[in-house]
Amino acid sequence: MPNKTPLLLSILALAALLASQAMMGRAAGMGAALAGFLGGFAFYHAAFGFAGGWRRCLTQGDGSGVRAQVLLLALILPVSLTLIALGGASGWVVPVGVGFLAGAAIFGIGMALAGSCASGTLFVAGGGNTRMLVTLAFFIAGSLLGTAHVPFWLSLPRLPALSLPATFGTPGAIAISLGLCAALAWLSRLPERSRPIPASRSAPPFRLLRGPWPAWFGALVLAIAALGMFLSLHRPWGVTEAFALWGAKIYQALGFSVADWPYWSGGRRAQLTQPVLAHATSVTNLALIAGAMAAASLAGRFRPVWTVSGREIATAALGGLAMGYGARLSSGCNIGALMGGVTSGSLHGWVWAVAAFGGYALMLRWRLPGRRGEARVQNAPS
Repeated sequence: MPNKTPLLLSILALAALLASQAMMGRAAGMGAALAGFLGGFAFYHAAFGFAGGWRRCLTQGDGSGVRAQVLLLALILPVSLTLIALGGASGWVVPVGVGFLAGAAIFGIGMALAGSCASGTLFVAGGGNTRMLVTLAFFIAGSLLGTAHVPFWLSLPRLPALSLPATFGTPGAIAISLGLCAALAWLSRLPERSRPIPASRSAPPFRLLRGPWPAWFGALVLAIAALGMFLSLHRPWGVTEAFALWGAKIYQALGFSVADWPYWSGGRRAQLTQPVLAHATSVTNLALIAGAMAAASLAGRFRPVWTVSGREIATAALGGLAMGYGARLSSGCNIGALMGGVTSGSLHGWVWAVAAFGGYALMLRWRLPGRRGEARVQNAPS
């Protein structure tokens, strides 16, 4: 049976976000809120977590989660690169350097510790996972710390940014990107040849509102949400920039200042004095949480458990801290850096994926020496 009270709260939260954007005359913010809500709904019902897909590939030899992520990229990038070429949106093209690679690897380590990524932290927390609230709190703290150290990491050697559309043209960039997607999908099948995957039970019936959803359908709906971000905000979907802002506002509320930090110069300085709801990524994140809460409530699975072990708190805190710090050094997370980079035609998206996966694999191997199977995540969709 649906959980009626949290379902009502999630709908009211979305309505409040839409009303706030309408009052500020921010049509783009309204579009971002709707896209974020749809994204949170899809993330939960499809159990679409980047960390989970990577973990199953490494521990069980099951690459289906990775292929779902590749499908998501393949659905978005032909449209997004065309929009960018026509001037309807702008992409993110970031240089790759020592700081970038270190940040992506640190983020991957944090994923393995916390059992989630940035979007995963939001949608699992929205689904009623109390452990993820710890991860989120330390994600915010790590993001703020990262903004303090960004100048040092940017001073380290780095290569010029490389845009595939600028180098090969838009058709060439689309062809190359889809070719990389196909190669990655093929690579994800290699572990399945050497490791027999346990026979799974018959899939539960597909239910649009109550879930669960097959991974391919989740990828399709998430692609619609991501393209909604491009159409509303004229840029890719971002997540972790908001965590840095939230951390800065909390830090300032405690009587300190970040206004003289280089990271908060230029256009970012105005964000420190503006309301949080004037920040599009913050609106998107809050809507994503509400969407996941709605999905969990419709599925009858919104049942927060407040007893969390000390070990779970420690790994959640360390994982959140590492992800927050790493995200600021590497210009984002699985959504902002990987998906945002790839769908912008930037090489940094693919490089981020390799570095983050390497950090994730090393930490997972250290945490689970000689073991197979997935770590349990409280209240996470299965």
